[in-house]
Amino acid sequence: MSELLNALIEKRKQDARVYQQYLEEIVEVTKKVENPSDGASYPTSLDSPAKRALYDNLGRNEARALDVDRAVRRSRQDDWRSNPLKIRMVKLAIKPTLQGDEQRTDGILELVKNQREY
Repeated sequence: MSELLNALIEKRKQDARVYQQYLEEIVEVTKKVENPSDGASYPTSLDSPAKRALYDNLGRNEARALDVDRAVRRSRQDDWRSNPLKIRMVKLAIKPTLQGDEQRTDGILELVKNQREY
């Protein structure tokens, strides 16, 4: 009987260790979700979430991401997201940096519109 109890106690201790490891893994994943820039290495010039999002969506091309960022910053105006003419100005500024690719420009424009930084 005592061997059976000892085996149950040992099993419980082992299960508790496994569960503790599981909780530690959950904490690590949560940290990565809260601060995704820690999980990936970005060039130092990509110093904002918006620039990193552009970099990730432009084939990890740093120069192109910075070009799009500059184009958006130069062309955007106050309350540009709610004004079709102002949106068009931003789109026209982005388009040359993407070699005139209309579909890609539309995709990047949507990405830019969803970045609070702009």
